[in-house]
Amino acid sequence: MPRQTYFAKAGDVKPQWHHVDAEGKVLGRMSTQIATILMGKHRPEYTPHVDCGDYVVVTNAEKVVLTGRKAEQKMELRYSGYPGGLKKRSYADILAKHPERIIENSVRRMLPKNRLGRQMLKKLKVYAGAEHEHQAQQPQPLSI
Repeated sequence: MPRQTYFAKAGDVKPQWHHVDAEGKVLGRMSTQIATILMGKHRPEYTPHVDCGDYVVVTNAEKVVLTGRKAEQKMELRYSGYPGGLKKRSYADILAKHPERIIENSVRRMLPKNRLGRQMLKKLKVYAGAEHEHQAQQPQPLSI
């Protein structure tokens, strides 16, 4: 039994591909599980300073569910830095125009806020419809 803590190297971990169907899934609960897989915390060889995560393909982003009245009440805020430069959009508007952005932003906020987190986010592929272009990687269905 080794007495030293095992740290994975950058090339040691072979990433897998997972597929998530977002139809009827609650946004926050789905995003936490996706963020865990992107970070690699589901693996026994998880190392905080190495990208040990897997790829995740999310389809049917337009059919994701927001509980309560979050679709109307929750707002995405952007500020230009100038007086009066605050722009607001409800999640219902974003879901109608760009449904993949809601899932990407939700997962992005759950990842580390550094270059490793940005590298992990590149492994998330979100599509509004049921079709995706990653069939060659044979993603395994992920139950959420």
